[in-house]
Amino acid sequence: MSEADGFFGEPVAARYDETSAAISTPEAVDPVADFLAELAGGGAALELGIGTGRIALPLAARGVPVHGIELSRAMAARLQTRPGAQGIGVTIGDFATAAVGRTFALAYLVFNTIENLTSQEAQVACFANVARHLEPGGHFVIEVEVPPLRSLPPGQLMHPSIVTEGHWCIDEFDLVSQRGVSHHFTFRDGKVRHLPFPYRYVWPSELDLMARMAGMALEGRWGGWKREPFTADSRQHVSVWRKAEDE
Repeated sequence: MSEADGFFGEPVAARYDETSAAISTPEAVDPVADFLAELAGGGAALELGIGTGRIALPLAARGVPVHGIELSRAMAARLQTRPGAQGIGVTIGDFATAAVGRTFALAYLVFNTIENLTSQEAQVACFANVARHLEPGGHFVIEVEVPPLRSLPPGQLMHPSIVTEGHWCIDEFDLVSQRGVSHHFTFRDGKVRHLPFPYRYVWPSELDLMARMAGMALEGRWGGWKREPFTADSRQHVSVWRKAEDE
């Protein structure tokens, strides 16, 4: 995730809350915070890629102590200016390797952030790092897309994922490496800006194997935060793994 501070530096951080407004409404956030608060069970939570606090702030408002890991200093600085952030600590670093120095009842990654780790090795390291930070019996939660490869016609490697008046996003896929690039084009004040975001898509079964390697087992998988069934047609999943109890 060493590239994240460049991709989520001050220009992106300054507009992040504006551009993520659609997923920051109470209707979008409350089910996430309720789900996570229930799993925390009165313990503390660690958010990997805490950003500007879209989830951390409402979770903390529910009485859950929250700490975050964030590589982008610009995003972390934005978080610290928001109401309710005073009790939220942030460790600056790569969430695949950064150490906080304590353990938690819950760790979580939301909104496809696991894909910001652009190699399988880094994603495996993330699971191992989470296991080091979890208490025995603690939970790890990931919200991530199901790779949308079914939408690709044979021979085509690009797919439009966002088409609005001021924002286009075209995803480009490398089917061999499982890497992709989201090409974001924004139209503002008569100017076009192109921001490419690299990522690595990952399958549910692959995540389960990473969890098993880190001493965690799948506890549940749903199609959304309201525990909708996960089916072959689900476009995302919310997965929960549990760390083994000490013997």
